Amino acid sequence: MPGKRLWIAVLSVVMIVAACAAAQDEKNEISGLIGSTIISDQGIKGANYFDPFIRSGKGVSIEVTYARRFFVTPIFAISGEVPVMFNPDEDLNAGIGIVPVDYKELFVTPAVRANLFPTTAISPWISFGGGFGHFSENQNLIYDAGSNPGKSKTTGVIQGGIGLDVRLWRRLSLRGEGRDFWSGEPDFPLAATGKTRQHNYFVGIGAMWRF
Repeated sequence: MPGKRLWIAVLSVVMIVAACAAAQDEKNEISGLIGSTIISDQGIKGANYFDPFIRSGKGVSIEVTYARRFFVTPIFAISGEVPVMFNPDEDLNAGIGIVPVDYKELFVTPAVRANLFPTTAISPWISFGGGFGHFSENQNLIYDAGSNPGKSKTTGVIQGGIGLDVRLWRRLSLRGEGRDFWSGEPDFPLAATGKTRQHNYFVGIGAMWRF
């Protein structure tokens, strides 16, 4: 019995080492996703007209992420990643013409990601990091109300996300995720909300390649 237990222990160690070695051969990842950015409605401070809210559309957005694994076990893995999310057309609306027609937003947020069961076919993960965002506003106000006095701006961003990777074939996986890019607000000088930050929720699906 002691000998049998020893062989079981040795076999277990060999399997763990083999799994770690296999995982170390594929340290890098690149993923591309498409989805939507969801931004909550914002009340306009001091407004006394119909529909006193800034309402945002659900802009079709893309995200590209590069990641590199630094520590891998069969139970968990730790990676550094750089998600880059671009929303090229965030439409706006309000009761009167005091906000731009739309704006673009770009977020770049280096982060640390932790995967569970990274050497299996299904691996959930969480991510946390921070970086910067940039808003580029349309020069015109809605309803042809004139030129937009707001300026494009850059802001600090905190990012938190969750996701799931499902292996499809060898190094190719399906990836679904949700991230919150918590940023400053765009510049709306005619529509003050009394707030300084907003949540930009990106929900997307795509593919991930490990190499």
